[in-house]
Amino acid sequence: MTATLPQAAAFAGWASAWLRGEVSADQIGPHLGPGVHVVVGAPGADGAEPLALGLGRLRALGLLAVTPSLPAPGDPVGLAGPPPFNAAALEAGGAVLLAGTGIGALPVQVGGAVEWRCAPAQDALPPDPGEADRLLRSTLLAVTQRLVDLDVASWQPDIPDALMNLRHRASPPLPPSYDGRRREIIDRALLCLEIVALAGGVEPGAVTAAEMEQRRVALTDLDRAARLALVAHCR
Repeated sequence: MTATLPQAAAFAGWASAWLRGEVSADQIGPHLGPGVHVVVGAPGADGAEPLALGLGRLRALGLLAVTPSLPAPGDPVGLAGPPPFNAAALEAGGAVLLAGTGIGALPVQVGGAVEWRCAPAQDALPPDPGEADRLLRSTLLAVTQRLVDLDVASWQPDIPDALMNLRHRASPPLPPSYDGRRREIIDRALLCLEIVALAGGVEPGAVTAAEMEQRRVALTDLDRAARLALVAHCR
């Protein structure tokens, strides 16, 4: 099974690799998921532009870095405003900030294409990668124990399998400069998001309101730590 990066994280990682000269602009699109990817609303552009052309235009405008945001309700990780952009990023499930241009881009599915729609956005202070890694590790350990205490395996047996098979999961395509440690952190973050999806997608029977709240808090903590790690390392 190959893990899949959130779209904004994949865009930020590969566009940053392009800025560093590691890959060509034409190599970015295939790593962003199915469909044609275009840039809409870049300053000076007339309508939608192919991804490579749009990125080239943004670099000419002063693009310095591309960073992801992966917000959730109450947790705008990777975002710094303004409020309309934050709200749109939350609705879209993620966005990228285009440092040096004063704008960000939001992925919107339109038929078979993905439009990366540009809008005013403020640059955000990136999270510290080391701190994000330590938080992810400690949260995964703590949440795993809480889920064991709640006997999650009895109603979602795929979770123990996911935890046991981390070493056998195929990593998503990542830029060539990502070293083994960085890839390991990203893989762990994606595993955590998978656990959150598995545990949140099934409503167990015969549990108390207190147990349901414990599960909710545990999964919220794990989800936040995973998203923070991806924002810190996919750039």
